[in-house]
Amino acid sequence: MTEPVTSALRAATGRLGATSDTARLDAEVLMAHALGCIRSELLLRHMGMAAPERFAALVERRERHEPVAYIVGAQEFYGLDLRVTPAVLIPRGDSEVLVDAALGAKPDAARVLDCGTGSGALLIAALANLPGARGIGIDRSARALTVAAGNAAALGLAGRSSFIERDWTRPGWGAGLGEFDLVLANPPYVEDTAALAPAVREHEPAGALFSGADGLDDYRVLIPRLPALLAPGGAALVEIGAAQAAAVTAIARAAGLAARLHRDLAGRPRVLELGPEFSASGTKRG
Repeated sequence: MTEPVTSALRAATGRLGATSDTARLDAEVLMAHALGCIRSELLLRHMGMAAPERFAALVERRERHEPVAYIVGAQEFYGLDLRVTPAVLIPRGDSEVLVDAALGAKPDAARVLDCGTGSGALLIAALANLPGARGIGIDRSARALTVAAGNAAALGLAGRSSFIERDWTRPGWGAGLGEFDLVLANPPYVEDTAALAPAVREHEPAGALFSGADGLDDYRVLIPRLPALLAPGGAALVEIGAAQAAAVTAIARAAGLAARLHRDLAGRPRVLELGPEFSASGTKRG
């Protein structure tokens, strides 16, 4: 006899307790995926159904620490549904602070550049809220660019976005890109020896995570090249690790850029806004 959804969820939650701090939520998302519905529909309409056979295999994958987003192939970010694969970093809710800061800094931006675009999350979220803007996403991974371009097309933004293979560790990577009102970046910033959860270290792309012994290698390369990419009055928004604000600010100052810190909802340093000198009130001068 086929197991009902309610008991299958209960059993899966128990099994996933050793793997995940959100075991019940994970089980519900996986069940909804197995049933081909969204989670709210599962909870409202399908709890009395028979659990599909494929649900067990999905739970086994999660038990092996595979992230739920990779299992279901999607992640919500800034109210948008994005396709994700193991070729791209899974967009985090904390990164929405960067989008908020970018929209606040340049609500009239016409050109946007996303450095290390991955799934396209930052660029797509910005363009979705800047109806007059066009943008470019760059990444050194051709597989990531395919994911990003697919997300832009699925959300009706293909006509205002393009995705180009570029590697900021190579000379001349910015040639021909032009100037931008907004430059967005969530570069790798994890120390090479940092202790990470197995779901991250074993499954997400290392090239999007690690950046040398102190996690600052990519900032040292990328930030000095930002002034040449910024249009007059433009701003760069760069995500940072919680303990990196002072170090990245120093790198920015050495490149002739002032820095303003934006914190996430938990009060942790999350984003540096880089650009012209700021006044004591935190607003840009000029």
